[in-house]
Amino acid sequence: MKTGVLEQIRAAGGEVYAVTSEPQALASRAREDWGLSFECVGDPHHEVAATLSERGWLDLRVLEVGEFLTRDTQWEVSHPKGIFQPGILALAPGQRVLYRWRSIPTRKNVGGAVSRPTPGHVWGRVQEALAEGAEGDAAHDETPVLDGGAPPFAFFALVLMAHGWFLRPRAFTYQGDGNNPTQRFPMMVMRLVLFVALWVAGFALLPGLWMGVALALYLPVGIRGLREVYTTFESVQA
Repeated sequence: MKTGVLEQIRAAGGEVYAVTSEPQALASRAREDWGLSFECVGDPHHEVAATLSERGWLDLRVLEVGEFLTRDTQWEVSHPKGIFQPGILALAPGQRVLYRWRSIPTRKNVGGAVSRPTPGHVWGRVQEALAEGAEGDAAHDETPVLDGGAPPFAFFALVLMAHGWFLRPRAFTYQGDGNNPTQRFPMMVMRLVLFVALWVAGFALLPGLWMGVALALYLPVGIRGLREVYTTFESVQA
């Protein structure tokens, strides 16, 4: 956390842990590659997530894993119970819930891939709960300050096609190279712009019949790819 919130939490006697549905080996590798200073725990069988739900603290949504999310990774991905959606939970020493939030996947946040509460907002809410000294658990935060909006879903689908060289959509999955996969997003936007520009230039400079045939041949490929994206995210709320 570059905002200094992590240091403030530790100065107050707290600690931060990240829990992921990835295997522990991948969680540890991401911690090392990204230079994180807090523990990352792999929970592929959702044992931690199940405990949170059983105790009534936080009930995370789960995304079923299909070929769309696994076919382009450089290792064998194992998600026996799917991928749980993001959530945040802050507990006091007596197990009182100081703050909780869970991502509800919609097409507005591209299936839960973006839009997280800012660290400053979460820490502010935790401090408020501590100052109040109330005994009850905090309710779910329904109106957090988010770290940024999501692109329109149609645009997101086109960017995924660009990531797969317009032959099929490709998810932004972590490749074990130390880089955050979302850092490739701006490059894919530029690839999409160039792709559209080439089609426009082709229709302007080449015979219309040639370009019409080329477009007719490509349309089934593009439509199939975009349909795959929408089918993958069809279970999320509109």
